[in-house]
Amino acid sequence: MAIDNIKQRLAAAGVAAAFPLIVAYEGTKQTAYLDPVSIPTICRGHTGGVQLGQTATMAQCDDLTVQDLLKARAAIDSCVHVPLNDNQRAAFASFTFNVGGAKFCKSSAARKLNAGDPVGACNELPKWVYAGDKVLPGLVKRRAAERDLCLKVPT
Repeated sequence: MAIDNIKQRLAAAGVAAAFPLIVAYEGTKQTAYLDPVSIPTICRGHTGGVQLGQTATMAQCDDLTVQDLLKARAAIDSCVHVPLNDNQRAAFASFTFNVGGAKFCKSSAARKLNAGDPVGACNELPKWVYAGDKVLPGLVKRRAAERDLCLKVPT
């Protein structure tokens, strides 16, 4: 998938700013691996139907990332009933991409959004830095970047 096509699809969904976060913090591995909690994963954090030994091309990784990001956007739309600006939507899409739609929808961040407290919701993101019982330094950095994006006023 050409980068222009990726940008167009994600911009139309209001989550284009999430793509660079995902690329930076997920990395890209074209051969399936076990993530920190032993879930088979490929490309940039894609887990659906992945089997160890599986490989993917960069084009397939791009397509999986877009599909997963659009699923994250749909999950947000299913449980957040207040308007979000593009930065908030992108930050929560990156977060939801990582933790899953069900966890996002049950989170204090989603509750705070729906209660009209977007700043409070953004400030919930840095609490989600654990994989299993361990704080992961990469998640600390990612959540800080998501929070910063979330709090940034769009220009």
